[in-house]
Amino acid sequence: MESLWKAMADDSRREILLLLGKKKMTPSELAGHFQFTPPALSSHLRILRNADLITEQRLGKNRYYSLDERKSLEMIDFFEKMWGYKMNSLKEFIENKERKKKHE
Repeated sequence: MESLWKAMADDSRREILLLLGKKKMTPSELAGHFQFTPPALSSHLRILRNADLITEQRLGKNRYYSLDERKSLEMIDFFEKMWGYKMNSLKEFIENKERKKKHE
């Protein structure tokens, strides 16, 4: 199994995850967003699959990739434990600032 953090360390793989978070896509659809060679895209997809960040579904001749939300939730949980109180403070700060603007 690939390391989740190693898979997330690459800018291109994070962009692939963002795209797949919106909808299922074939390798051809993904390739339209990048200037990768087909072997490079396959390598990125393999690393993401091995890290359990994406799933692959075969329908006929086509392969569709999508975000595996379970692993994403694990990452969110990790960051929530690490920075949760800071994120809540930031959220409260922004909300208070917006309220003040509305009353000015």
